[in-house]
Amino acid sequence: MRNREHEPDRAILVGLDFGQMGFLESLEELGLLAVSAGIVPHAYISGKRSKPDSALFAGSGKVEEIRAAAQRENAGMVIFNHELSPAQERNLEKALGIRVVDRASLIIDIFAQRAKSHEGKLQVELAQLERSSTRLIRGWTHLERQRGGTGFLGGMGETQLEIDRRLIGRRVKVVKDELVRIKKQRDVQRRSRHRSGILSVSLVGYTNAGKSTLFNKLTHAGSYEADQLFATLDTTTRRLYMEGTGQLVMSDTVGFIRELPHTLIEAFRATLEETVHADVLLHIVDSSSAVRNDQIDEVNKVLVEIGAGAIPQILVWNKIDKSDVGAGYDRDEYGKISRVRLSARTGVGLEGLRIALTEFAVSKAALRTVQALGGAEGSSVGYY
Repeated sequence: MRNREHEPDRAILVGLDFGQMGFLESLEELGLLAVSAGIVPHAYISGKRSKPDSALFAGSGKVEEIRAAAQRENAGMVIFNHELSPAQERNLEKALGIRVVDRASLIIDIFAQRAKSHEGKLQVELAQLERSSTRLIRGWTHLERQRGGTGFLGGMGETQLEIDRRLIGRRVKVVKDELVRIKKQRDVQRRSRHRSGILSVSLVGYTNAGKSTLFNKLTHAGSYEADQLFATLDTTTRRLYMEGTGQLVMSDTVGFIRELPHTLIEAFRATLEETVHADVLLHIVDSSSAVRNDQIDEVNKVLVEIGAGAIPQILVWNKIDKSDVGAGYDRDEYGKISRVRLSARTGVGLEGLRIALTEFAVSKAALRTVQALGGAEGSSVGYY
């Protein structure tokens, strides 16, 4: 039984080092995630292991250390910087006497708080349903079988667990059908843009890299922006005219993060198709981050997973006002702009991004002309 005096929003954060790179940065990021979810971290507990304990993940000694810290800090929650199995989560809650949350559940909870659009809410609900279906036994192990009818002919019927799984399965189907309907609407809009030859630009990047700030600066869309992880979740698309580039469609997508729960990647795949079908990706990077290269790698991993790994990219090093990076742009060995350095907040360096998009648009138009005149699909005329 949980102590009624425990403060539910006070948490102990736990991270174990299994020899992975960026351990300390990942644990610091967990604290930012907790704050984004409205949780107050009161202690950090770390340790080293060669591999997770099959029953308790952290081992009995470390679990006792966590339990003592939770009592000392009057915490009502323990958050692990790892993904726990249903059995490990159940065993830990029994041993600690308070709620246990893993990294995946925390991220899904943040998504649930932040989703605003109908589609975004459906996608989060789908992720929650698919994740909870593997953890149902936690809530129903104490229940007996439900009778299938009256009298001695009634039979044993279904367990509550089976009933609950069936109900979840029905809701999953309803949600998926609705998402398919929304996807079809988006496909129609996308095909219309493609026929018109309008340049499609998608902003991608690690969460809190400043995507929404840059999107607002370029489109005057007024999307919500804040210095926090996952400030915005719903994809926003705007059409705009850019001098030298002409008409283009720009989409601001959900930010990525290391160890993004696979259920969320799957749930948001329809939204991320704006990225898959874009002509060019503006990969926004926080130039002031000490782990910016690791963050670039994490974003590229997700892009490959959703089928967008081959889409041309322009790296946009943002937040130069917070770093020692100067404004400007860099060209690769082929003379193409591969990186732009700017500050979305102050507007310094935005001209370099406009030049990069203009050059890309001109190259794309040239390629379409060649194809219209009978050029091969794999023509050497192109950009990137």
